[in-house]
Amino acid sequence: MKRKLQLLTGIGCLCLCFLSCSQPPYKNPALSPEERANDLVGRLTLEEKAALMQNTSPAIPRLGIKAYDWWNEALHGVGRAGLATVFPQAIGMGASFNNELLYDVFTAVSDEARAKNTEFSKEGGLKRYQGLTMWTPNINIFRDPRWGRGQETYGEDPYLTGQMGMAVVRGLQGPEGEKYDKLHACAKHYAVHSGPEWNRHSFNAENIDPRDLWETYLPAFKDLVQKAHVKEVMCAYNRFEGEPCCGSNRLLMQILRDEWGYKEIVVSDCWAISDFYNKDAHETDPDKQHASAKAVLSGTDVECGDSYASLPEAVKEGLIDEKQIDISLKRLMKARFELGEMDEPSQVSWAQIPYSVVDSKEHRELALRMARESLVLLQNNQSLLPLNKNLKVAVVGPNANDSVMQWGNYNGFPSHTITLLEGIREYLPESQIIYEPGCDLTSDVTLQSVFQQCSMDGKQGFSAKYWNNTKQEGTPDVTNHISTPFHFITTGATTFAAGINLQDFSASYESVFRPAKSEDIAFRFQTQGITKLSIDGKEVAAGMNFKNKSKVYTLQAEAGKEYRIKIDFAFRNRDAALDFDMGREVPVDLKQTVDKVKEADVIIFAGGISPAVEGEEMHVNIPGFKGGDRETIELPSIQSRLLAELKKAGKKIVFVNFSGSAIALTPESKTCDAILQAWYPGQAGGTAIANVLFGDYNPAGRLPVTFYKSTKQLPDFEDYSMKGRTYRYMTENPLFPFGHGLSYTTFQYGNASLNTSEIKDGEQVTLTIPVSNTGKYDGEEVVQVYLRHPGDKEGPSHALRAFKRVAIAKGATNNVTIPLSKENFEWFDTSTNTMRPIEGDYEILYGGTSELKQLKSIPVTIK
Repeated sequence: MKRKLQLLTGIGCLCLCFLSCSQPPYKNPALSPEERANDLVGRLTLEEKAALMQNTSPAIPRLGIKAYDWWNEALHGVGRAGLATVFPQAIGMGASFNNELLYDVFTAVSDEARAKNTEFSKEGGLKRYQGLTMWTPNINIFRDPRWGRGQETYGEDPYLTGQMGMAVVRGLQGPEGEKYDKLHACAKHYAVHSGPEWNRHSFNAENIDPRDLWETYLPAFKDLVQKAHVKEVMCAYNRFEGEPCCGSNRLLMQILRDEWGYKEIVVSDCWAISDFYNKDAHETDPDKQHASAKAVLSGTDVECGDSYASLPEAVKEGLIDEKQIDISLKRLMKARFELGEMDEPSQVSWAQIPYSVVDSKEHRELALRMARESLVLLQNNQSLLPLNKNLKVAVVGPNANDSVMQWGNYNGFPSHTITLLEGIREYLPESQIIYEPGCDLTSDVTLQSVFQQCSMDGKQGFSAKYWNNTKQEGTPDVTNHISTPFHFITTGATTFAAGINLQDFSASYESVFRPAKSEDIAFRFQTQGITKLSIDGKEVAAGMNFKNKSKVYTLQAEAGKEYRIKIDFAFRNRDAALDFDMGREVPVDLKQTVDKVKEADVIIFAGGISPAVEGEEMHVNIPGFKGGDRETIELPSIQSRLLAELKKAGKKIVFVNFSGSAIALTPESKTCDAILQAWYPGQAGGTAIANVLFGDYNPAGRLPVTFYKSTKQLPDFEDYSMKGRTYRYMTENPLFPFGHGLSYTTFQYGNASLNTSEIKDGEQVTLTIPVSNTGKYDGEEVVQVYLRHPGDKEGPSHALRAFKRVAIAKGATNNVTIPLSKENFEWFDTSTNTMRPIEGDYEILYGGTSELKQLKSIPVTIK
């Protein structure tokens, strides 16, 4: 019997060996990703290779390759793929000055992304916004507050941006050395890219001073490549010194791959390759073949777009050799093997993360913590804040009850968003609250929405059906429910619904309106597409295509009646948009607003702007806004006028400013007693702000950007020189400086000490700073350390080199220790055009702001 078992065991081993040996190497998980990729690429046809180098990569069944889309987003939570925890917008998280907390946030984000990917994988091949390659973080320098996409960055400082960016990468990619990577992050947009949006497809960033390039625009990318080992880099739309960034040998080959040793993937920004040859874009190349060959030869491995479909023709024309295509494709396939996407989920530990992590209690609490830490108290005259909970409060302003605004852009969809009004209602009974919107963001006519008086199938809002064709043919491909006024736009490739095309699609939205009273109801649309409105089966408006929000129909609604509303939409080309809301149109009456809130002890004004007017390449036609950018940085006039009237009425005013960028709040700093910068604070924003307003949380956020006094303080938007920009090169006084932020307590800095006054090249030293909490509240302080080189008259006045957010109890003193390494003492060397420690005398400046007159100093010599 024993002999028989031995014989059977031997046969079993032989069978396993035979199966293993009969498998092609690319299917063997025991081999390295490089070995597997090399084997697989050799089995592909040229046409298959070209297909796999586009973001929407098809399945190749004969080799067991599943469909995969490289495009996914996770800017501040898993984006554009349904339910997800929505954290504050990136600029707000930059204001936390807490890279450790940011790492925790993106660990949570990567947990949700993996769990969602596992669910999506059950349906077969992965579509857009379902994969494991996240095109995050945006580490461009926010050099000018007019840039609409600056909200996606971590601010104006290269060091802060690098530290925050590395935390994001490490949280997304997971610990190094594991068999499989958790996700792949992407450093974007490389390089020298920060607007304007309206001409980004043709703009040439030229005559860039070497100092600006190496001291400002490249450091964060270098950090993410060499220290955090980011797995993807996205090249930008614009040209750099005459060459499109995605075809720049200087940026991609000389700097990125040769100097920095980057061996991973470069991905193009979306349709950036077509800008090489499109009319009115860069027009550097005659056609797709030349553009695609140039991009691949320059090191761009995967295209977001479809120009790379021409690569086989480019090979035939002798523009590129197939071996060059293989180099790029091997990097792509290696990445898919590293992620475990080509293997069975049971073999991948990350694929075992349960779906229950999505929108979990722990993640909602983390969103609240980050929202709190992002809030910056800019002004607090006579210690108006925190507010007494016995006061009668008027909540006024266009952003007081706007949940969608709080999501920012590139967002997911939370299960619930707490607006500022809702957050205040958690503290005060209705008898102590007066809610009066007062005005729109920018218009003299405000729409008081009755959207919530619409319901379908027992749910507030509209039912939605979507088809991946333009004629609503067949069974809908997706059905869902819309519970808030519509704000759909495909710019940046945000689909109307997960699983629906960016173009060649149609939609139908239905609901029943039950008016609470008899009145005229305006139906307001902003659309790019063929839109039709029907009420009770009768078409009342059709063929709508309005770039501005426009009233298209007025319903004389009668209380007690029901009105069946249907909106049909179809679109064929890029940049579809559909904004819709309905309500009573009320001309702004400033005196009437003041009368309505006259009983209030204090006004909480929720103003600022919104992602509806600032963002990526937008099509809004509102004075002061262009292409998603701003032409002026002042608060919209209607809001300033209303605040002035409230001030004249003798009211104490707390201004809560929602924005993704700096607002020139010079008039408001005189009109308002307290100013709290809220950014776009995510799903828990209302609770976090209310916690601060009523004293249950002591604010400690710091500005990651300079708040200028006015647009006049800014250089030309298209000038990429750093002269006169940001705290490092600004010569005038700003309204609120980089690093500024108040607390309900006070901190005092003692004299710092270094363990040596002379630092030799490569030596690490320790800076010890005594910080005392001299106020009445426990609080957190952001200790900021700057380096100054008095002998360099052309360089920055000072530059951030370290920071640490510390909690200090009232009456206590903490000795804050900050290690400083060789890299903290790098300065630009004009003789070699490099960043390195240069011998000489320096000053280490330290304190709770970047404002020079408030910083203490200690001398240090670099040997």
